[in-house]
Amino acid sequence: MPRLTEQERQEILRYIEADKPLPDKYRFLLFEDKREVELVWNGKTSEVCNIVLPFQVIEQVDEPRAEKPEDTAIQSSLFDERGRQLRGWTNKLIWGDNKLILSSLKNGPLREEIEKQGGLKLIYIDPPFDVGYDFSMDIEIPSSDGTSATFTKKPNILEETAYRDTWGRGADSFIAMIYERLALMRDLLSEDGSIYVHCDWRVNGYIRLVLDEVFGKGHFNNAIAWHYSGWNKKLSTSFERRHDTIYFYAKSDQPIFNSFFEPWESKEAYVKARKQKIRIDDDGREFVLSDAGGGQRIKRYLDEVMEQGVVVDDVWNLDKINNSAKEALGYPTQKPFILLERIINASSNEGDIVADFFCGSGTTAAVAERLGRKWIATDLGKFGIHTTRKRMIGVQRALKADGKDYRAFEILNLGKYERQHYIGVNPNLREAEQQKQLEEKEAAFLDLILRAYRAEKTTGFAAFHGKKAARLVAVGPVNLPVTRLFVEEIILECRKKHITKVDILGFEFEMGLFPNVLDEARSKGIDIAPKYIPADVFDKRAVEKNQVVFHDVSFIEVKPHVSKNTVAVELTDFSVFYSQDSIANAESAIKNKGSRIVVEKGQIVKVSKDKDGIVTREVLTKQWTDWIDYWAVDFNFESKREIIRVKDEDTGAWEERWTGDYIFENEWQTFRTKKDRSLELKSVFHECMPGRRKIAVKVVDIFGNDTMTIVEVSVGKSGGKK
Repeated sequence: MPRLTEQERQEILRYIEADKPLPDKYRFLLFEDKREVELVWNGKTSEVCNIVLPFQVIEQVDEPRAEKPEDTAIQSSLFDERGRQLRGWTNKLIWGDNKLILSSLKNGPLREEIEKQGGLKLIYIDPPFDVGYDFSMDIEIPSSDGTSATFTKKPNILEETAYRDTWGRGADSFIAMIYERLALMRDLLSEDGSIYVHCDWRVNGYIRLVLDEVFGKGHFNNAIAWHYSGWNKKLSTSFERRHDTIYFYAKSDQPIFNSFFEPWESKEAYVKARKQKIRIDDDGREFVLSDAGGGQRIKRYLDEVMEQGVVVDDVWNLDKINNSAKEALGYPTQKPFILLERIINASSNEGDIVADFFCGSGTTAAVAERLGRKWIATDLGKFGIHTTRKRMIGVQRALKADGKDYRAFEILNLGKYERQHYIGVNPNLREAEQQKQLEEKEAAFLDLILRAYRAEKTTGFAAFHGKKAARLVAVGPVNLPVTRLFVEEIILECRKKHITKVDILGFEFEMGLFPNVLDEARSKGIDIAPKYIPADVFDKRAVEKNQVVFHDVSFIEVKPHVSKNTVAVELTDFSVFYSQDSIANAESAIKNKGSRIVVEKGQIVKVSKDKDGIVTREVLTKQWTDWIDYWAVDFNFESKREIIRVKDEDTGAWEERWTGDYIFENEWQTFRTKKDRSLELKSVFHECMPGRRKIAVKVVDIFGNDTMTIVEVSVGKSGGKK
């Protein structure tokens, strides 16, 4: 029997001739599809990203911190006398869009390294299922009265774009975002691997259907209910919501799984749960009679039952993290250690690789490290990456103090980007339409930025978009960081056309980009001034009134101290130029008895009004050190080249290439924690080989942005700074 009747064929032709979409019934008549139930959303496609971008290692943390030269000891033959890991897997903390990261892991050269370690055994993700979570971050700022004030850092443009991509069209865009990423995760998992997806009542139904489609209904294992306590309040229209759901799916029919027990609270709790009477045998041992089936009863001795414990099921009664908890970091989406401990113990073994592609505060990585697993953690937010870095150094320090093994970890960027990824072209358009949309969006974006910067548009250049006074202007991408490759193309054109003065405008700059690339340009007679594009650039009124301020990147001053064959580094100044909101705007907006914290020209200011409307201002960042959250030293910078692996277009083989930059090897660091806000301003003296060397110092501010400077010293009898 033909699939379509003549009447249906004619109807299809009429729809096509009228350039109208076909009714849904024809999707099932025209195409064979055995799925009984399917989640459908606007723009659904089975295609997933297959781009491969190079991973750039910008920082490596081997041993966490040497207090004095002799502190560095060989650990289980994994580390050399300088504290550098000699061999084996290095854990990975990756900053960037997890779709591009997943695609590059799946299809790129790092996949081979993952497979050599046995493959990726476990993925846990806690995606942003709350439509209100927009990457805003509360930062505690000390106040003069001994208390601390909370400043809400707004998301940067990269984070705002990610939020719009996730929730811009409501559930449609969230499902499209998570569907593609789950498909990539499935392909990256080993055959005996598993995934745990954390969600709550907002998206439970959607996520379950997406997981059924991506992994198959037959590979559903559990819907774990994580039940937690909360305020005892009476609601007028519903029951109190006090649980999240964690969906557990496997890639195949035989995943790694380790069932385990937890202790009974007490003997009385066991007896109450079983509703059985305690009996005593002739030897004085307590027991209960349990039903063994078929009318048979067996003795269960209470001492054996208590020793064995109760098997863990799919309802987990575990408290959330409260502000006073020892593990609390003040990160809004932080999950408790014990929650991840259960998941990692259940679905991986010691030495396995586990991953979290929405890592937030780094709980998955921290638990994995403590349980002897290898890990990959990624996040789009710089603050999340920085929080995880500090946390993992803390874990390393604790394991080192206890004489236990740990692994080095490295921080990576994604390298080269393609233009369509930062302009936001609709991938569902035909190629010619995509190209037209790309050109239109790019032109509008550049025009907006140049008008706000008060620069005139230029033509005839490959890398430059405008000119302001005697300086040419290059504008970076809209929702991706300015990369080293981007700057190198600018330097290349400068040399060809004898250009000496350049401003680079970017919403975000690749971690570890400065100062090396600026020094390289300076050595070739090119003065490059990188400047941040503020979010105000999208405020038409601010642009028209010339109120948009493009601020400089942060600036560090250090002083080396050389004594014989040792050197220490002292941090002497740190300048920032951020702005968020303004004092004038806060004064007009706040009501009596209210207050607001703003950042204006590198100062954090608390603006308050009393009950009579009298305005007061308090500068919270009274010293330059108030801006610093963390700083670290590499005592022998340029000792380890940054190597990336790229595919040769002719042979298809992966080749190693030096980017021209070096990896920051983190040898000493100090940072603030929630419980200890102090910060050392001078490193320990570090023993060095005599001769000239470069020392790199990295500073991370309270918003998670990093800046680096390099100083050259001579170590030995004469010593001194160059």
